[in-house]
Amino acid sequence: MDPDFLKALTQSSTSDRFLTEDVITKGGKRKLMKQTPNNNPKLQELKLFLTEWINRTLKEEHIVVKSLEEDLYDGLVLHHLLENLGSLKLDVDRIALTEKKQRQKLSVILEAVAKCLQLEESQLKWSVESILAKDLLSTLHLLVAIAKHFEPTLALPPNVQVETITIETTSRGLKTSNAVECITENKENIEAQSKDDAFDELFSCAPDKLDDVKKALLQFVDQHVGKLGLNVKDIESQFSDGVILLLLIGQLEGYFLNLRNFFLTPASNMEMLHNVNLALELLAEGGLLNFPVNSE
Repeated sequence: MDPDFLKALTQSSTSDRFLTEDVITKGGKRKLMKQTPNNNPKLQELKLFLTEWINRTLKEEHIVVKSLEEDLYDGLVLHHLLENLGSLKLDVDRIALTEKKQRQKLSVILEAVAKCLQLEESQLKWSVESILAKDLLSTLHLLVAIAKHFEPTLALPPNVQVETITIETTSRGLKTSNAVECITENKENIEAQSKDDAFDELFSCAPDKLDDVKKALLQFVDQHVGKLGLNVKDIESQFSDGVILLLLIGQLEGYFLNLRNFFLTPASNMEMLHNVNLALELLAEGGLLNFPVNSE
């Protein structure tokens, strides 16, 4: 037998629920964490963070969560959490005592989550059965997704990863595969994504609206540089020499740019480049430009 399978079987807290003879004979796949939270400090940190977040969120309702696996599987805490965060009114009983009722309750709750997060079934990293089975990996994925959607500014512990083993029954016996799964994003990736502003999204997702945005920007620029007797009609050509950009920065920031520091009527590419570099330096010094821009 695969040594990784034996290791997961002896270490995983969910192995006794997933790896029964009944499950194995019926076939299918099961994914288990090869590490316990105690052996993964970042995983332990995420568990504590989410537990404190839930307790803080549901403090007025006198709900206290001590274990993510043991306290969330029946849907009661998830029900209160969604109602509190998203003002969602779910048509289910508050308390479900039987497994059948708990499964029905979780089905309604997870369907509401998928609808709110606009996720297709293939994108879900959890299921009614895995949550009901107290699977920690699925529970963490679910809570992280809810937190990121309803409280996007929440500072989740970054770069939490776990080693997993996927166990599949085939005609030849048990087949296993190992992987590293991310539960929260890498901090460097988050910072890189934060550099993508509304205009990046506009170019990639809604290019048909670009002309409307350009008109709005022209009106904005004209409103400010018009005080200097200037008129801007074309963003691409009139901003290329850096003059309008420098004068706009001066108007918005409320200071006068010394004419000796830039070329008001640049006559060469070198002079234009000087203007643009100066504008980018001013933006960077003002904390308005935190990523590199090619001045050329």
